[in-house]
Amino acid sequence: MSQDINLYLSQPHECSYLKAKEANSVFVDPALSTIGSLYSQLIQHGFRRSGKYVYRPHCEDCQSCISIRLDVNAFTPNRSQKRTLKYNQDLHISYYSSDQTPTEEQYQLYQEYLTTRHRNGGMDENISPEKYQEFLTSPWSDTEFIEFRFQDRLLAVACTDILDNGLSAVYTYFSPKPEYKKRALGVNAILWQIQEAKKRQLPWLYLGYWVKGCQKMRYKTQYQPLEYFYSGQWLCDMDEKKPILINIHLKSISTIVYCHSSCCNGCASVDRATLALIFLDMPLSR
Repeated sequence: MSQDINLYLSQPHECSYLKAKEANSVFVDPALSTIGSLYSQLIQHGFRRSGKYVYRPHCEDCQSCISIRLDVNAFTPNRSQKRTLKYNQDLHISYYSSDQTPTEEQYQLYQEYLTTRHRNGGMDENISPEKYQEFLTSPWSDTEFIEFRFQDRLLAVACTDILDNGLSAVYTYFSPKPEYKKRALGVNAILWQIQEAKKRQLPWLYLGYWVKGCQKMRYKTQYQPLEYFYSGQWLCDMDEKKPILINIHLKSISTIVYCHSSCCNGCASVDRATLALIFLDMPLSR
């Protein structure tokens, strides 16, 4: 059975990744009752979750934000990554469902991480437990918080979505204290998620967006082999002339309803014909 999906275009805003650039995003209607069941399909078409909102970059003159995913079964850790795994063998790992109330300890670590690693980056402004929960959880997603502890001390938390065909690394935060630098806690969290996806027999780890030339996203290319979602197709190499298309056998949407200036959310007007070209590559079934 097919269904209608409302898509909303955001107002232009300053790009977080490229200087002197403006960005736009397209959002799936957050009131969509089946968004949870559709999310595993939406992420295969370049969408991403932030809190309860599912979005995809939609910039008029730029396609630099590329959704990427890692083939976990083809991944082999390099020498540095093997050292990281070995160094962190003494960490205790525990799982928390997003249904559980975040602990004060988790929130304090998150606050410490933002104010140290991302000072004056915007995310460190007006931090609160409520904003923390709004950013990382949603009422419809299957989300787990993975804790990494050394003895009794919480060192890192990896927020991870469980999908039909993989895991999605939503956000990881960790202790910025100098004494833990050798542990490479962020690297260790990704390596653990790769192992967890294999354990659950899920083929992909979705790593969000990658922007070529963006220094803070450079680390993602250390995990190979990656696939890149570009122009409606998954590519094994962004330099390939002939893209490799993933086969997804789904029914088409009967109608896509776009947001216009009359939208109560105050979205920008959308050119229906232009957006239709963008989203013809996005068949979904309920």
